Amino acid sequence: AAQKPEEAVAAVIDAEGRLDVLINNDAWPAVRGPVDEATDKDMHETFEALVFKSFAMTRAAVPQMKKQKAGKILFLSSAAPMNGIPNYSIYAAARGAANALALTLAKELASHNIQVNALGFNFIESPDYFPASLLDDPKSRDKILGNIPLRRLGKPEEAAAIVAFLAGPTSDFITGQLIPVAGGWATAR
Repeated sequence: AAQKPEEAVAAVIDAEGRLDVLINNDAWPAVRGPVDEATDKDMHETFEALVFKSFAMTRAAVPQMKKQKAGKILFLSSAAPMNGIPNYSIYAAARGAANALALTLAKELASHNIQVNALGFNFIESPDYFPASLLDDPKSRDKILGNIPLRRLGKPEEAAAIVAFLAGPTSDFITGQLIPVAGGWATAR
């Protein structure tokens, strides 16, 4: 059985005495198809996985961070709602809701010295999103890379570096940001 958010937070506090960083890194397969074929079930499941779980984890972590008068909350999300992707309305809507939650919480929690930011990822090397069979086909590869101004996929270590930066002390003056990590495909607005 999955651990409840309150239990997960309590386990960290019991082990470490504090909770410095919460990283909401939820994943869910994007439902592809035109909006007029989308189902309520798909919408509910996607929002449960990509919004409600992060909300519950954040709600469980905030009391400890308020008590400490410090904390970092990161939402590892998507650039999809920043640029739009036809036939992915449910996924983009859920990721957009998570991004809005992060930006709103940043203002709500700033007076408690809790920084909240969201990262909008897209086009990061991953066998789940970009399997070798897709990238080994020159036509498919050219189509994918043609969408990215930098003309390459992002490296996992590049994605990890920005997460580490925002989770660390040198980013204490950065909050309420939705930062696209997508090779120029999406830009901050």
